[in-house]
Amino acid sequence: MSVSWLTGRINTNDSFFLANRKSPWYLIAFGMIGSSISGVTFISVPGAVGADSFCYFQLVLGLMVGYWIIGWVLLPLYYRLQLTSIYTYLKERFGFFGYKTGASFFLLSRIIGAAFRLYVAVEVLQLEFGQFGIPFLGTACGMVALIWLYTRKGGMKTIIWTDALQTTFLVAALIGTIYLICQSLHFDVSGLVTSVQNSPHSQIFFWDLKSPQSFLKQFTSGIFIAIAMTGLDQDMMQKNLTCKSIGEAQKNIFTFSIIQSIVVFMFLILGSLLYTYVAANHIGVNPLKPDDLYPILALHAAFGTPVAFLFVMGIIAASFASADSALTALTTSFCVDILNISAKPQPTQLKLRKYIHILMAVSLIVVMVIYKIIDNPSIIKAVYKVAGYTYGPLLGLYAFGMLTKISTNDKWIPAICIGSPIVCIIINNYSEQLFSGYKFGFEMLIINALLTFIGLLVASKFISKPLRG
Repeated sequence: MSVSWLTGRINTNDSFFLANRKSPWYLIAFGMIGSSISGVTFISVPGAVGADSFCYFQLVLGLMVGYWIIGWVLLPLYYRLQLTSIYTYLKERFGFFGYKTGASFFLLSRIIGAAFRLYVAVEVLQLEFGQFGIPFLGTACGMVALIWLYTRKGGMKTIIWTDALQTTFLVAALIGTIYLICQSLHFDVSGLVTSVQNSPHSQIFFWDLKSPQSFLKQFTSGIFIAIAMTGLDQDMMQKNLTCKSIGEAQKNIFTFSIIQSIVVFMFLILGSLLYTYVAANHIGVNPLKPDDLYPILALHAAFGTPVAFLFVMGIIAASFASADSALTALTTSFCVDILNISAKPQPTQLKLRKYIHILMAVSLIVVMVIYKIIDNPSIIKAVYKVAGYTYGPLLGLYAFGMLTKISTNDKWIPAICIGSPIVCIIINNYSEQLFSGYKFGFEMLIINALLTFIGLLVASKFISKPLRG
């Protein structure tokens, strides 16, 4: 709250949306770790080690390549056009319907994704708060209200600093937890290395092309996930657009890509240690969902109070870092892309921004409650699966716009972007029958984008042409 007060004293739309374009690149690079990690990674990546080993790191290697493509291709475009919302590009390239469709798909994607990530933290905290009779809805409302309070004035200007602070807590919690678990297992540094090397869960590379864990699938998907979920995401790109120049924005994204890979690998090491602890102490984990392993061991096992404290601190920091920037990005996109706020008088702009900020906060709560009712067993896979269907059309739109100079029928774009995910769902459900046992993984994002690209190409043949006299 202190950071919010200091950074939110000058309450303008320029400071809320772009932090006056004066943010230090190194601060953004460090803070983006918290936004990209989120509570989902904090819980699901260690838990998934039991079933998938370290295969998630294959995807992380692809993410690094994707981030460098963003730095060399997308960031120069955004800076050249001096964008506040990155979807304004679609208006210039395609027209009204392409612009509104792209912005709408982002809003849908980010509301679902941000709510999923925040849901993880609420579920963990509910393990404690529920003992005092506080319902899930109360915990969810309390967390979103806190985020709304410290972002309502400063917006992105506040988030740049709070994300860096929250990332510090997240990394400290991760390192501290690994250290304390090593102590519990009587491991020194060499013992830790030996344990990970000898663990049955430490395999990184998988070469079976039919398996969802295949290196080719994971690595390629990682590249396109980074481009779609970071480079074409207003939430993540809005931070980069607060840098002073394109050079500083590029230094930010390149540095971030390296730090993120290191942090994720540490989460995989943590997962290996958790399963080693379970085996050493003969703890049964079969009835548990993978996402429950870390929370239950941290809060109720013999690690002691320090690990429980670090876990709660880390999950809150990760969730807040992800959700606060999402709330600001959702507000920005809705104001700029849907309401065209810049065309309204200044007093009206401020009022609308405040109302939309509240509306987006309420939307996050509603989606979290829906997800609580559904109770999907594996959150991280659900997030990327949903993202594959909603970010795919965005990837297809930008690929067509940037790789070709072909004009397409703007009015067809909404139908194409809705139809592509529907076809992907059908393909995914029947892939084993249609493709001799082949199972699609994260690469469904690429298929979705390709279908959108083909649809735009077909639509280009049906552009209304003026009659000749």
